[in-house]
Amino acid sequence: MAGARLKDVAEHAGVSIKTVSNVVRGNVRVAEHTRQRVLNAVEELDYRPNASARHLRTGRSGVIALAVPELVQPYFAELAAAVIEAARAHDVSVLIEDTGGDPAAELRVACGLSDPLVDGVLLSPQRLDQATLARRDRRVPLVLLGERDYEVPADHVLIDNVRAARDATAHLLARGRRRVAAIGFQSDPHFTTSQQRARGYLEALEEAGTAHDPRLTPLVPAFTRTDGQAAMRALLALPEPPDAVFCFSDLLASGAVRAVYDAGRTVPGDVAVIGFDDIEETRFSVPSLSTVAPDKRQLARLAVDALLARTAGDPEAPHTTVHAAHRLVVRESTA
Repeated sequence: MAGARLKDVAEHAGVSIKTVSNVVRGNVRVAEHTRQRVLNAVEELDYRPNASARHLRTGRSGVIALAVPELVQPYFAELAAAVIEAARAHDVSVLIEDTGGDPAAELRVACGLSDPLVDGVLLSPQRLDQATLARRDRRVPLVLLGERDYEVPADHVLIDNVRAARDATAHLLARGRRRVAAIGFQSDPHFTTSQQRARGYLEALEEAGTAHDPRLTPLVPAFTRTDGQAAMRALLALPEPPDAVFCFSDLLASGAVRAVYDAGRTVPGDVAVIGFDDIEETRFSVPSLSTVAPDKRQLARLAVDALLARTAGDPEAPHTTVHAAHRLVVRESTA
């Protein structure tokens, strides 16, 4: 039946509309034989709950938005998949938005995309400034992802980037490498990810008693394979090239490995390489890539749970910060 209504399902199953609603929402105990009768009717009539009706009844539509700077990047694609999985466990749908790192687009998402049916927003901001976010006109429940932090009523879910970068650099030093370079330094202060991973790299050098050589930390415009390849070529052209490289993303590391092989050298024989993000391709590259692995599924669960708590409670609750786990994954590129 096209456009079946709750009433149609109730009549087909021989139960009350309230019973059908309880089964569909899954939040009230219903006898198993009754539940099965309702579910069979739902399937036979191809009934789809109406988001607008749910919104009128409960004040919530069961739709949240996730906004990332670049969905084409494997890390954000994998994170989006993890968020969808986490939301599905709560019978919540996810609207995906790619902001391109544009502050106007990020603000539009932070205001709920001008859509009254969006219950709340998970936002990974890149260039949106503190003052603008604080003045947003529509106060939808908000949870921030990634390294940029703001003093606004919102939860902030991330990993400890400084510690993770320190772990990656310390791993290279523990392998006996002495000229450890880093690819991922950026001059733009908006790129907080770069600033935090640079800090962890420098802290590891200091803890090991190794002086920082600025020639080993070339600036890159972005975290792409092309940028990693160009930076690695410049490093290999130094009178004393590095014997190890910590890349601030797996894409940078992929480009760096390509440059090493183009120069007739080997990984890890001549240059050990470690990345960051643990995207799927790192397990299948040759050599397989050592990397820092953020727990994306845990990060997604924490973020979705925090957002749903805000939608059900006080969206203006005080700011809190929650850290997801990370681990060092050692593979062939540093073995």
